[in-house]
Amino acid sequence: MSTTPIPTRTYRDAIDALNSLQTNAAILEAVRAAGSKLNPNAIPEMIDYLRRVGLKLNNLNVIHITGTKGKGSTSAFTDSILRAARPGWKTGLYTSPHLVAVRERIRINGEPLSEEEFARNFFEVWNLLQNTKCEAATTPFMPNYFRYLTLMAFYTFYQLKVDATILEVGIGGRSDSTNIVPKPVVTGVTALGYDHTRLLGEKLSQIANQKGGIYKEGVPALTVQQPEEGILELGVCAVEQRASQFTVIDALPSTIPLGKSNAGLAVQLVHTFLSIKDQSYSPISDPNTSEPLRFLPTSFMDGLKNAHWPGRCQTIPDSKLEAMTWFLDGAHTQESLACCLEWFVSPAVGLPVSPVSDDHPPRVLIFNCTSGRSGDAFLTAILEKVEEQLAIHGSLEKKEDFFAKVIFCSNVTYASGNFKGDLTSAAISTTDNLNLKTQREIEAAWNKLVLTYSGTVHVLPSIEDAVEEARKTLNVSVLVTGSLHLVGGVIEVAGLADRALSPKA
Repeated sequence: MSTTPIPTRTYRDAIDALNSLQTNAAILEAVRAAGSKLNPNAIPEMIDYLRRVGLKLNNLNVIHITGTKGKGSTSAFTDSILRAARPGWKTGLYTSPHLVAVRERIRINGEPLSEEEFARNFFEVWNLLQNTKCEAATTPFMPNYFRYLTLMAFYTFYQLKVDATILEVGIGGRSDSTNIVPKPVVTGVTALGYDHTRLLGEKLSQIANQKGGIYKEGVPALTVQQPEEGILELGVCAVEQRASQFTVIDALPSTIPLGKSNAGLAVQLVHTFLSIKDQSYSPISDPNTSEPLRFLPTSFMDGLKNAHWPGRCQTIPDSKLEAMTWFLDGAHTQESLACCLEWFVSPAVGLPVSPVSDDHPPRVLIFNCTSGRSGDAFLTAILEKVEEQLAIHGSLEKKEDFFAKVIFCSNVTYASGNFKGDLTSAAISTTDNLNLKTQREIEAAWNKLVLTYSGTVHVLPSIEDAVEEARKTLNVSVLVTGSLHLVGGVIEVAGLADRALSPKA
């Protein structure tokens, strides 16, 4: 066991040390080949890491959130509403992945940790782990990348004595490293869908069982409207875990800003949380009631209006070219891609204000999907939604010609073949990257789906190459989707960070 702490303490040193905890592509491929399964010892191992860091979690006042689609935005909405409702409180928000900088994952009162704060907390946790031993011989001495950041988030929130913690699950729920809080204040499940099926199961009921694993005894269990198979399984989970209530939340009315299921769930999570934790909260007196909040206080409305979640249905003017606009959405499931295209293929976004008009900027699609996800299915979802939206808005355009240029690129940040440190991914096979295996497969899928394409298709080795190619088209609208890592890389390379990441931009 190493007992020598890393001597340097800069943010860059922290990122380098963190990247050393990533699982490399060869190991991941071996796991996939063997039939990917969730680690049955995941929770005991994480509890042991927590012991070594010396933390207890119930005083963090946790709102625990999972789901397939919208768990990140629901977490952001929840944090924003809670800060607006209780401006004197200190909130901690833990989400994943990040877009440009790892420190985005851990926020205090809506703001990412500074580089100095991140480095200090990172190395305090690092040294605690370096100087303690695991109880089980089979437990890896150091946690992997995501586990480490989860521990660090807990440690940071504990040290700063936050009044509330909004905790987003990484993958699934039941075996996720965030699922070690003995008794959160309230739990919520966003829309279910098919993602990470190798780990979570092919059936929606299996996925729901993993997500419902965050429900806890004596804790309110919330969810949004789900397909019957999903809602039935979540109800079973709530009963098995002895949740204090199981409530299905309706989407907010369309007259309310951001009136979607994510915002609706966030409203009810904050409502339930304040009913339990704050005696001065007046809209309800019985914290055990299953009756949802029907009328939004002004502070809740303000929280919804001011919520900022970059890289999702986001429009950003280019930093260099005045007539170029970026449309960013990190959608990476078929369901979320459909929502992305519903947003983009609409008047005054990707369509002219008058959809029947032929006067619109050329459109470019920059797309990638990570290994294990189906490029064929994703492109099919994109094209079907484009066709549907064009018909809805009375446009005479054809789906095959909607994009003047299509770019498939890897998630490698720079044309040199290097990553920005915060965006480094050891999970990508070097061989696959060099051969652009995934991108060639996506290109083949596009050519099969669009037999009469009049535009141009480009397969490029890096995000920097893709940005450069997109900028060759004048007066252009560029949709970037398929991967949050891709969106983050575009924000970095295209110089959009100041505009994209700041809620005041």
